[in-house]
Amino acid sequence: MTKNAQTIVPHLWYDKEAKEAAAFYASIFPESKVKNETVLRDTPSGDCDLVSFTLWGQDFMAISAGPYFKFNPSISFMVNFDPSREADASEKLTEVWDKLSEGGQALMPLDKYPFSEKYGWIQDKYGVSWQLILTNPDGEERPTIIPSFMFAGEKWGKAKAAIDFYLSVFNDARMGHSEPNPPGEGADNEDTIMFADFMLENHWFAAMDSEGDHPFSFNESISFMVYCDSQKEIDAYWENLSAVPESEQCGWLKDKFGLSWQIVPRDMDKMMSTGTPEQIARVNQATLQMKKLDIAELRKAYKG
Repeated sequence: MTKNAQTIVPHLWYDKEAKEAAAFYASIFPESKVKNETVLRDTPSGDCDLVSFTLWGQDFMAISAGPYFKFNPSISFMVNFDPSREADASEKLTEVWDKLSEGGQALMPLDKYPFSEKYGWIQDKYGVSWQLILTNPDGEERPTIIPSFMFAGEKWGKAKAAIDFYLSVFNDARMGHSEPNPPGEGADNEDTIMFADFMLENHWFAAMDSEGDHPFSFNESISFMVYCDSQKEIDAYWENLSAVPESEQCGWLKDKFGLSWQIVPRDMDKMMSTGTPEQIARVNQATLQMKKLDIAELRKAYKG
């Protein structure tokens, strides 16, 4: 069995724009392409486009499944433009910024900041947020694209606890860099984090606490697919992560911090990308009947 390049894959939920957005992103970032497009028929949202794509070496999934969730900046994607890797990193950053700005909105303008010679936070025309940063890290190298969590509102001050929790849940996990908030900022919570990164299953994430008045929080518009090789692995993640029983459906769950995960068999990616329309329909219908996914039952549905 071919091992998926990533064990954890970001999943973006669009109303109708998944194919359009994937093609748009693939045209902007280097070393990017749309890998597969599949139609899931007769779902509760009708016929849905399912798209897999790669951006600068990082795998993503997207679905068009109705206007149920709206993207917001609580989850963004940090893009590292590193002059030690790319001679024209600064120019590439500006080029990507300009393209993402078309129809989008700057949350932090592209400018020089104390932490970077060039940085900007942009919400693109689909609502997805990107943090573009010119970086030349001393020490350990980081991937080009890293999902970033903002713990704001009622989630403020919980970044450290969340990181500790995720490090305990995933087997191959470790802490990276952590920068606490300076004295006087977040004064009533000494554990607040200005920036931290951490690795889960060879995939890097970032997190921060933000004390500002942010009228948004995590929702299902961005979830994270965790590919599993066995039912035992699925069961373990499900038991450790799921904290909201009413959110359990079709392999989806929500953890105690409000983040959404999809716990899926690695086989499923192959089934949905290479199966016949009849096989895909059978697997999809079987999935719709489940909360936690059952590998044996999905394989049975695939074989007919």
